[in-house]
Amino acid sequence: MATQRKKSTSKLTAVATGILPYTLFTEFDIALFGSGKHYRLYEKFGSHAVSHEEAGNGMYFAVWAPNARRVSVVGDFNGWNKDSHVLLPRWDKSGIWEGFVPGVDYGEKYKYCIISATGDELYKGDPYANEWELRPKTASVTTSLEYKWKDKKWLTNRHKKNSLQSPITVYEVHLGSWRRPDPNDHEVFYSYREITEMLVPYVAEMGFTHVELLPVMEHPFDGSWGYQITGYYAPTSRYGSPTEFMAMVDAFHQAGIGVILDWVPSHFPYDAHGLYKFDGSFVYESEDERKGYHPDWNSYIFNYARNEVKSFLISNAVFWLDKFHVDGLRVDAVASIIHLNYSRPEGTWEPNIHGGPENLEAIAFLQEMNTYIYATFPDVQMIAEESTSFYGVSKPVFAGGLGFGQKWMMGWMNDTLRYFKADPVYRKTMQDQFSFSIAYAFSENFMLPLSHDEVVHGKSSLLYKMPGDDWQKFANLRTMYTYMFTHPGTKLLFMGGEFGQTGEWNYKGELYWHLLQYASHEGLQHYVRALNELYTSHPGLYEKQFEYEGFEWVTVNDYDNSVVAYARHGKMEKDQVLVVLNMTPVPRLGYSLGMREEGTWEVILNSDDDMYGGSGVGNTGPLRTTMEEWNGKPYRLMLDAPPLGALVLKRRK
Repeated sequence: MATQRKKSTSKLTAVATGILPYTLFTEFDIALFGSGKHYRLYEKFGSHAVSHEEAGNGMYFAVWAPNARRVSVVGDFNGWNKDSHVLLPRWDKSGIWEGFVPGVDYGEKYKYCIISATGDELYKGDPYANEWELRPKTASVTTSLEYKWKDKKWLTNRHKKNSLQSPITVYEVHLGSWRRPDPNDHEVFYSYREITEMLVPYVAEMGFTHVELLPVMEHPFDGSWGYQITGYYAPTSRYGSPTEFMAMVDAFHQAGIGVILDWVPSHFPYDAHGLYKFDGSFVYESEDERKGYHPDWNSYIFNYARNEVKSFLISNAVFWLDKFHVDGLRVDAVASIIHLNYSRPEGTWEPNIHGGPENLEAIAFLQEMNTYIYATFPDVQMIAEESTSFYGVSKPVFAGGLGFGQKWMMGWMNDTLRYFKADPVYRKTMQDQFSFSIAYAFSENFMLPLSHDEVVHGKSSLLYKMPGDDWQKFANLRTMYTYMFTHPGTKLLFMGGEFGQTGEWNYKGELYWHLLQYASHEGLQHYVRALNELYTSHPGLYEKQFEYEGFEWVTVNDYDNSVVAYARHGKMEKDQVLVVLNMTPVPRLGYSLGMREEGTWEVILNSDDDMYGGSGVGNTGPLRTTMEEWNGKPYRLMLDAPPLGALVLKRRK
């Protein structure tokens, strides 16, 4: 146990309460908390093992319940007796209740019994608990976060892996359904340790640079996929303990793979043991339902105007970066956070003081959070899921932006899927829509997502979105992935997409791993691995992925043939990569491209290669330009564009 010794500042005695005066808060802590500037509240609130100068070892408890009449801590250690350990309210009107319980060790289940101002008796979990009981039980658990990390080398070099000039290709995973011990029993999960033994080598073998985990924070309902959180400061006990989750992150780091966590500061559920009406009043949420209730998710919205709530959320973001060494946070539903009228019809939302729909307090919260995080952890990535054209999501705060490092490119995702779902005969009418993303590709630092949201709720799997027979479906998907991996921006692919999952994602089951016995699925998996290798080994595909100079159209107006070609550029001209996409099932033999310079090109990746399930068209030898004007350029390059296929070429030295 820790041996911190602090003098209590509580003005009340602990006679007959079972609680001894104790505090971890200084007056400066209280001032920071009240002003919304305390970013490490997890070091103060919650349960902490300490040594009392008179009573020896035990547990210090602290909770914020500003409108409570009384707060006691109940648990196994006192037979859940609400009268035996009544916490002491601080004299400074901060709303904090605290105290020391002798003899309490790690592994004790507990809750706070809160008597509201109206006399209601509430039993609440600890908002700052680092561990919770396995659902459906709802008690918090005293626990230790002591772990001996072995990832110093990773952290020392992390700036290279997370740089915007580095390749970032993310495998998005839901831990509970990637694999299961029994696919038919949705109550049984692999442990963090067991998942680590399977997932880490798989992600490494597939060539992804990062893994993104759907929310691992404690949540009561499996069907929320983790997006309805009650325990913001605890990894879910479904798979094990907090230190076992730390070991998972550590293992990824030792394998050279970054870990990004999905994080939800936008809303929380109304479970009785959670944050909702925590002390009987609106503590974490806004009292005004126009700002405090989310109709889409039947959940409650944080009150970003309240300083203590802002400190709670920023501290939580810092907590995962600090205590769990994660390499970034993907912030969920940013559009719903920053827009007062998000998914609300006219008359059901209140404009800001300027008459606009922007949530000014929420915007300030995000700016403050990103400013602090990048100042403290300059080598991490903060990534926004933001679906509107709001200005400057990934621009610096000093330039008027929100300060994120990257933003999901939802427009690219929607346009790309709409195009590839269409029968190839109609694609010539959709080519301008297909190429539109380049018009705004460099307005933000974009990540290209093909996420879990695109393969649920009747939307079909990625493979079965593709038109045509089975051969054409796989060919289309390989070409779409080529477009994704050679388009400017970083990449994210949801689990199962790499081998052509045929069914929609189901959180109760596991991926259709049995499909890998079929050559077409195995070939697709090999192709995604080849795309990761292509992207991570060719600087032309990532060094200028957020700069106009990194992209050049070679041909974009051949509507009749539905062929698109473009070049990608790095810092060195020798790193130029040429990409040719044939969007129809008709091979374009002897197809000509106009080139600015002469040179000899060779195919370095062909989606139609027979090793990936293709027909082998386009596997030609070196291709030499001829001095012949073509399409307004002085040189002509002829090649065979495969059916529903993609070629990636590199110029020889």
